[in-house]
Amino acid sequence: MEASQFKSNQYVKFCPGCGDHAICMALQKAMAEVGVPTHETVVISGIGCSSRMPHYLNTYGFNTIHGRGGAIATGVKTSHPELSVWQMTGDGDCLAIGGNHFIHELRRNVDLNICLFNNRIYGLTKGQYSPTSPKGFVSKSSPFGTVERPFIPAELVFGARGTFFARTLDVDMPTTVACMVAGHQHKGASVIECLVNCVIFNHGTHNWIADRETRAERSILLKHGEKMIFGKDKDKGLALDYSQGLIPQLIVVSADDERVLVHDATQKDPTLHRMLAIMGAEGDPTLPIALGVIRNVEEESYDMAVNQQIRQVREQSKAKCFDELTRSLEQWEI
Repeated sequence: MEASQFKSNQYVKFCPGCGDHAICMALQKAMAEVGVPTHETVVISGIGCSSRMPHYLNTYGFNTIHGRGGAIATGVKTSHPELSVWQMTGDGDCLAIGGNHFIHELRRNVDLNICLFNNRIYGLTKGQYSPTSPKGFVSKSSPFGTVERPFIPAELVFGARGTFFARTLDVDMPTTVACMVAGHQHKGASVIECLVNCVIFNHGTHNWIADRETRAERSILLKHGEKMIFGKDKDKGLALDYSQGLIPQLIVVSADDERVLVHDATQKDPTLHRMLAIMGAEGDPTLPIALGVIRNVEEESYDMAVNQQIRQVREQSKAKCFDELTRSLEQWEI
């Protein structure tokens, strides 16, 4: 299939320079690569700049209310498990008013492809700080700087027993497409955190890793089965240091050091995955931020389990219709 088949006839109204443009194009490319027909693909969103996405994709779509995209997406996938269901959400829509729905769709492991656009600001409502804005961030709703500690989305995913987590940059199209395709192939809740730039209200928020001059030194692209090596000259690697006490720490070593770790995205124990996912996430210059697929573990999905249970109950039930069911139950005459 071609990416053009997934483009709608609607004019894309993201601001010029907004990172959402790149994510929209990557999504169209990923859907084409996945190969599920447009009439079997559904895009659900809440409210926010990212949530405009259903308008720009030639698929079925539903632009729901603020924070409730996860609830609607869960219903769509559970009632029609044959569909490919994508959820578009942002750091405000997903992690604030929609936070409860988010953690439970992960806990249930609903087979959804969740693209979480993180620009660390409320863009659609014109520049208020969000749950991922760094402490001290000055915005229209925090003129003296926010005093709150931010969420690291990956921590929520792991805390909710998430089975798939990936992270990508809006300026890195190949990695974004690859993460989306891998997320779709995963049978369960897939979270792809997309670090995007809000050119109007939070311009340059990810420049410390998005900038071409510093990206190779400040980020590491993880690939399953490959050594964790990074740097402009591929001369650095990640290893575990056990000398600081009971809890091992990730450290940077030479790429030829025998301690360099090999990435295993399928490891059931989330300990190392969590360490990789949160390192550098708050701008710590001593460790790179991890991009690519960090965790990809197979577990039973909610939608499959529910539908299997329904089939079993139907097979065992003597009642074949609702009228037979009600007549088979205890009744009272008044």
